[in-house]
Amino acid sequence: MKCLRHICAVAIAAGAIVPQTFAQTPALQKGVSVQMAVTNNATPMPEADKQDAWIVAVTAPGQMYFGTEAVSAEQLSEEMKTHPRNRTAKLYIKADARASYAIVKKTLQAAKEVMFDNAVLLTKQPEAPALGMMVPPKGFDVSLTPASEAVVVQVSSSGQKVPELKVNNSAVSAANLQAALNQALQNRNQRVVIVKADPQLPFADVVHIIDAARSVGAEAVLPAAEL
Repeated sequence: MKCLRHICAVAIAAGAIVPQTFAQTPALQKGVSVQMAVTNNATPMPEADKQDAWIVAVTAPGQMYFGTEAVSAEQLSEEMKTHPRNRTAKLYIKADARASYAIVKKTLQAAKEVMFDNAVLLTKQPEAPALGMMVPPKGFDVSLTPASEAVVVQVSSSGQKVPELKVNNSAVSAANLQAALNQALQNRNQRVVIVKADPQLPFADVVHIIDAARSVGAEAVLPAAEL
């Protein structure tokens, strides 16, 4: 099964979509290194580099880490419940682009159990930092709670060689996703996109949809529970 990145032919630059690529990412202060998906529309998340930042890492084979401690999906929420945190602090998820969405979704469910309404998905950026310059982490702040009147994007394998995309139940190609989102979001008071993805898909395919949503100025929702 090919990843969605294999069917994206144009760049998300000035709003266009590019093939998803991966890059080896230096570990953040928590020490677990993964290959995060490359995106173009993420925003700086400097607080992810603080010593007390809550970071959950997910490796390509599906191993979870809370900080540097390996945990199971069942242990994750319990570990978070037993660690004190600033109630205004965010939860950062640093997932490998090749990890299955099913594993990443378990981190979202654990986050919801401990009263997080949002999570930050950390990503890799295509630009190379200037020599000697430190670049803060970047990512997407996504909601874990479904919103009313939102545009729904579905990405599914459906047994095909490439994932299938639908915007409000209408099939679209990856190259036309941005235009389809813009059209679906017209005349709405809120520009919100709910992403529903098959659990077995690579996490990169989900990140790609969020990147496209952000390219048209929409907020993204990854429901922690099934709709």
